[in-house]
Amino acid sequence: MNTTAHILSSIAAALLVCAPAGVLAQQAGNTAEAEAPVYPDILPLREQAKVRDSWLAQRLESVVPALMREQGVDMWVLIAREYVEDPVVATMLDARSMHARRRTILVFFDPGEGKPVERLTVSRYGLAGMFTPVWTPETQPDQWKRLAEVIAERNPHKIALNISDQTALADGLTHSQHEELIAALPEALRSRIVPAGPLAIGWLESRIPAELEVYPSIVRTAHGIIAKALSDAVITPGTTTAEDVQWWMRDKVSALGLKVWFHPSLAIFRAGQSGELTGDAVIEPGDMLWTDFGITYLGLNTDTQHLAYVLKPGESDAPEGLKAGLAAANAVQDILTAEFRVGLTGNDLLAATRARAIASGYQPSIYSHPIGFHGHGAGPAIGFWDNQEATPAGDYLVRGNTAWSIELAVTNNVPEWGDQAVSFRTEEDMVFDGEQVRYLDGRQDRFHLIKGAADRPVEVPAPAPEALPTEPVVDGVQE
Repeated sequence: MNTTAHILSSIAAALLVCAPAGVLAQQAGNTAEAEAPVYPDILPLREQAKVRDSWLAQRLESVVPALMREQGVDMWVLIAREYVEDPVVATMLDARSMHARRRTILVFFDPGEGKPVERLTVSRYGLAGMFTPVWTPETQPDQWKRLAEVIAERNPHKIALNISDQTALADGLTHSQHEELIAALPEALRSRIVPAGPLAIGWLESRIPAELEVYPSIVRTAHGIIAKALSDAVITPGTTTAEDVQWWMRDKVSALGLKVWFHPSLAIFRAGQSGELTGDAVIEPGDMLWTDFGITYLGLNTDTQHLAYVLKPGESDAPEGLKAGLAAANAVQDILTAEFRVGLTGNDLLAATRARAIASGYQPSIYSHPIGFHGHGAGPAIGFWDNQEATPAGDYLVRGNTAWSIELAVTNNVPEWGDQAVSFRTEEDMVFDGEQVRYLDGRQDRFHLIKGAADRPVEVPAPAPEALPTEPVVDGVQE
């Protein structure tokens, strides 16, 4: 077994050790999520680098040629400068390169006739052997002239550049670099420039089998941190604040050597309280807690929203009205994932899901999105929390081998809270293989329970003192 295969096998084995029986096989439609999961060990950085470089080599060999041929593009030129990173270039650099160096130029060229796609870099260095360096500054000091020569030598029919007015993820070529490139090219080649939108989006959104083998353990890690944060190990009712939990999560991720891609959210929902409580608000028995949390590990991201309940004295579970709200959110998740089809747009999924959910009596707000190299990943948006209508970002087509955050909210009235309307927000990560949907590490279908107050004795109000007998009064005169 080679080193990379051994590493991948070790990650999978760690996931198996941590998962309880009955939730190991995440088959299509399997939504079981482990209660209070333990996360796998985090790989040392050297081993992480080996895994990521192995994935990159496989992606460059398979994803790029397939996309270029699908789109009828024979050359793709990517240009990034140090500290002004192109989102696509940042994902094409090996684990030791990390960032663009001075100016990094990558060129893919498909010569046709079944020949391999060339991978070139107009720089001194070959980027871990994954790109062939084709520039010697001592021979040709002008990097732009050398790039123009490389392009002219191959005489492509289409030259794709990362320029887009629709998505930042395909718009990594800065204005000054675009001007320099145009100035270096003869007019005959300038006219062949096309936007690389489908190439950039396709590269970023496509997940290869090796990534999908490990992605569940990455989500398991996020689930494990959330489970610990929303437990008695971190929360003491009457003392712990919302902000305390947020910073515990940040510290925990940092201690593991990982990163969050946004500051965690923690909000308190309380009977009789309109809106949510945050910041220095103290968590009390009877509160519902909501968190939004995402980590980055091995270059891939997670995005999860979970709910917790703080038990009151004498309680062993959340009130039925809160559990009904979570069940309603799960039901709308099912409606959305059942609509996934290759070739539909995000707007199609949004409209169909809303129609079915509303007809079923739910009050949904749907704002799901792709996930992968970025938390809000490349691909079609499925609604936005502040816009439930079709949008240009939802016009992209759904493709297979893509990962998604199924993010939405359902508003339900809670009888135990005086029929108060409460928003039940949920978000779980899943993969769509082109035919079936499966959650990467299950989904939440029961509340995390904070039990700190549950064992306190239930306070029973003292009986009112017995009233003393009085003489009857008739017409204001005591008899």
